[in-house]
Amino acid sequence: MITDLLMILLVVFIAFLFWQQRRQSELAHKAIARHCEQLDLQLLSVSLLRYQLRLPDGRFQFHSLYQFEFSARGDDYYQGRAIMIGFKVAKFMLPPYRIVEND
Repeated sequence: MITDLLMILLVVFIAFLFWQQRRQSELAHKAIARHCEQLDLQLLSVSLLRYQLRLPDGRFQFHSLYQFEFSARGDDYYQGRAIMIGFKVAKFMLPPYRIVEND
């Protein structure tokens, strides 16, 4: 009886974690797309890279690291990263890229 209850709670907890991860992934994709649009870049793809405990500045905090590919001119591509803490983007990291000049 107790083991059945614990198994049900475990399944519910795993489903909750999956649902929260999907929600975070959708919010990350929207935030990255918005950031690329503001910089006049074409977003190519977004993926979850990994979960980490330590931020790049050395502080301990659980966060998700998303990797995304973007294009500046249409015939090139670059890889950037975004750090998500909870449901908010903490930082975007983009490499130097060529800027398209509009005449």
